[in-house]
Amino acid sequence: MGKYFTYGEVYRRVRKLCSVLEKMGLKTGSNVGMLCYNCHTFLEAYFATALLGAILVPINYRLSGREIGFIVEDAELSLLISHFDFEPLVRESLLCAGKDVPVIWIEPESQKGFLSYEELLEEAEEYSEDAWGPGDDWTAQIYYTSGTTGRPKGVMLSHKNCYIHALSAIAELHLTDSDVWLHAAPMFHLADAWATWAITWVGGTHVMVKKFEPRTVLETIERERVTITNMIPTMLNLLVKHPDFKAFDYSSLRVMLSGGAPIAPELVKAIIEGFGCDYVQTYGMTETSPYLTVSILKEHLKALPPEEQFAFKAKTGREFLCVDLKVVKENGEEVERDGKEVGEIIVRGDSITKGYWKLPEETEKTIKGGWLYTGDLATIDEEGYVNIVDRKKDMIITGGENVYTTEVESVLYQNPKILEAAVFGLPDEIWGEIVCAAVVLKEGESADEKEIIEFCKERMAHYKAPKKVIFLNELPKTGSGKIAKRILRDQYASQK
Repeated sequence: MGKYFTYGEVYRRVRKLCSVLEKMGLKTGSNVGMLCYNCHTFLEAYFATALLGAILVPINYRLSGREIGFIVEDAELSLLISHFDFEPLVRESLLCAGKDVPVIWIEPESQKGFLSYEELLEEAEEYSEDAWGPGDDWTAQIYYTSGTTGRPKGVMLSHKNCYIHALSAIAELHLTDSDVWLHAAPMFHLADAWATWAITWVGGTHVMVKKFEPRTVLETIERERVTITNMIPTMLNLLVKHPDFKAFDYSSLRVMLSGGAPIAPELVKAIIEGFGCDYVQTYGMTETSPYLTVSILKEHLKALPPEEQFAFKAKTGREFLCVDLKVVKENGEEVERDGKEVGEIIVRGDSITKGYWKLPEETEKTIKGGWLYTGDLATIDEEGYVNIVDRKKDMIITGGENVYTTEVESVLYQNPKILEAAVFGLPDEIWGEIVCAAVVLKEGESADEKEIIEFCKERMAHYKAPKKVIFLNELPKTGSGKIAKRILRDQYASQK
């Protein structure tokens, strides 16, 4: 069994951590790196840095030492808080950065010379209650994007970004002190981290699993009587297809959220039927704190027949409470609200980033005229529900026809033999690009390329169906658990 804390105990620990950080020379504007599994220390670091006016830089522990070294140097870290499991990784990253940054270790081995998180807190006095943070517009966190289009970019989120998003989430999701939130997605990623503020604000319960492992998550939902959580589609897919999925009690769940990547309607059905709770699809970005849309039904849509309600629930969703959202053509005009014409999603609002850390030119490219250009292609219907069809960079143009990878993936997920699928384009001398699918079959299943291609051709236009199918034991993932199409695209393009 894990550790249990009351809010009063966490509050005192946060104030002690503030004193520790202050004694180590941190002040308003100092950047603190956090390299850790999901645990109470992550929660404490989020609040202590916010209180001091320091800036927390959550770091993906799945990155290489060189990649973390880039963040250490680029973010100008004054301090790093790290779990001791990552000691070799930290050593390598500091060497790559060429910096000697002090490190506070969580659960260090009993060796001299290591600053222990718990020992430092035990010896510290509680921080004064007189000073509470530096103000709305001050940067609270910097999240580094995965760098799929080049160097990683540090997304700056202000205190105002965080609390406006939290208040909006409380209102949209009807969060209360009876809610039990499961931190199953990594707390270094905003797919989960936003709940740090919203769940605390209403006095709900935080439950952390160290890292995502399907059976552990299912056991925890039952044991801790979890009421709500957010996971990315790849995680949810592994849960509902787990051999022991039906062995656990999910009656405490009132809503399951998915976000971070598009989701196939077949998976949405499996989630609703399997967990027996309400479902809300979410869409957002690190740059937007993160939510931009939620598939929560408008009041008058609740009178529709179940199958028509499902059609809305399976969409990307309507605009989130604190943002303005438009879908626009290349010339800036809004697309027709017919659910067919495709354009780019652009947004503005109090939860939107002020820009990228030390990258003013990148900021100007992304935020134009007060609107943030997401790079996501979507349709919008007459009710204002958008449906993402692809990332601009993922869309495939084959023989002059646009193919949206999410559409092909949705068909692949209808195949009962397929566990996971990713669709991407490969260069081709005749067609410009061809549609390629990488699939992972369920344990004990077998299939060949021709069978998968024919399955798709029976369900969609032939030009959209894969021309090449690659069978893998697992798909490459980003640190947040999303399928990394860029890695697949780069690997198999080089093999042509």
